Amino acid sequence: MKRLLKSSLLALMASLSLGALAQEATIRKNLAERLPNLPKIDEVTKTPMDGLYEVRINQSEIFYTDAGGNFIIQGNLIDTKARVDLTEQRVEKLTAIEFKDLPLKDAFTIVRGNGKRKVAVFEDPNCGYCKRFERDLAKVDNVTVHVFLYPILSQDSADKSRHIWCAKDKGKAFLDWMVRDITPPAANCDASALVRNVEFGKKMRITGTPTLIFANGNRVPGAIPQERIEKLLAEAQP
Repeated sequence: MKRLLKSSLLALMASLSLGALAQEATIRKNLAERLPNLPKIDEVTKTPMDGLYEVRINQSEIFYTDAGGNFIIQGNLIDTKARVDLTEQRVEKLTAIEFKDLPLKDAFTIVRGNGKRKVAVFEDPNCGYCKRFERDLAKVDNVTVHVFLYPILSQDSADKSRHIWCAKDKGKAFLDWMVRDITPPAANCDASALVRNVEFGKKMRITGTPTLIFANGNRVPGAIPQERIEKLLAEAQP
């Protein structure tokens, strides 16, 4: 009897698996035929909503479709019972960056206190939100900040980033500008790190500044206040 039940269960699981593969194949085929300009589909997965499937393209872009690929929906899927934005959760997971994978050689560090807590931040020197963020971050102690200059707003951003990167004391030149509005003196050196930062950011879909990466891989966009910085640093502690 146990063997029979086990065999039946295995058969059911195999049937469900084959059914899921067939469903995915149908969605892929129909969308590819009907939307020839659609980028290559990375993944098709069933969502918690009956009859709705998640389609992922370009590594972290998400839209939804029905079982036959007859309709597509662009927008966020909200679990009203749990009051959770499922799309946002999924994108956060897809875009998480392992701290160990950050190219820290292309950043400089600012250490406060014992420096035990760690955070990396991508910032454009002409970003007003970044300046506001730096004023809040200056109040946080016992932290090591890895600063990635990320000049994406203008040519002047690239020039200021180069002057900061080539300064004798990068951290001082950066904070002088971001917190005290002291223009960094002109300086030149090998600033290829800035090009690599922009390339890395585009690859990882960092589209705005500031963007923070915490030690646990959590990515947070925007100029968050001191209280939230402290909370996220605590959560990232091993």
